[in-house]
Amino acid sequence: MTAPVLQLEGLNKNFGGLAVTRNVNFEVAAGELHAVIGPNGAGKTTLINQISGLVAPDSGRVLFASRDVTALSVPERAALGLARSFQITSILPGFSAIENVALAVQARIGTSFRFFGCAAAESALNAPALAALDEVGLTKRADALAGHLSHGEKRALELAIALAMQPKLLLLDEPMAGAGRDESRRLIAVLSRLKGRFPILLVEHDMTAVFALADRISVLLYGQILTSGTPDAVRADPQVVAAYLGEEME
Repeated sequence: MTAPVLQLEGLNKNFGGLAVTRNVNFEVAAGELHAVIGPNGAGKTTLINQISGLVAPDSGRVLFASRDVTALSVPERAALGLARSFQITSILPGFSAIENVALAVQARIGTSFRFFGCAAAESALNAPALAALDEVGLTKRADALAGHLSHGEKRALELAIALAMQPKLLLLDEPMAGAGRDESRRLIAVLSRLKGRFPILLVEHDMTAVFALADRISVLLYGQILTSGTPDAVRADPQVVAAYLGEEME
């Protein structure tokens, strides 16, 4: 049996007297898109911050590709193949789309990091950057300044940057946040194409996206996993409907 690409074992995190994650255990299997849902304040962002290394748990372990990475930094985890996008877009608006992605390629392969140079001018960076942009449907926008892209295009660019890191796991923190209906549909289509090629952990409020994409869903409530299961099982769970999905699915 293939080992999970990600395992969380008894993660706990308190801020002052507030327990934000409480004994969280779950796994992301190879090739799986695993969604984490829950109301605002449930602890979703704190959980993904512990996985990516931005926040250290008070106790428990994070295992990535069967390796204990609990004590590793964000760059160390990224070097192992843990790539993350954020709720708020984190691109360089004064650089073109291809330059944003080329800088990610440059960081991955360890060439000289000339931050203010044109990284995309180097063929070793240009080809994989264009390939990543093509994956997310941004080939025609390669030369556009990132700051001039639409909100949905910026989210797609973040995905291209993550893909340029050749990830072993994608952590996506609310990629649909702020996107309009058409932009959300395009992002769902992009994630559908990526699904199965990369394990994906998706934190998302957009239930249309979650139920269209997820192989498995974990519901986080008050820092604890209420339940995990297939989309159909979660949708039919009376505890989940009462705690969260009732108003979300109206």
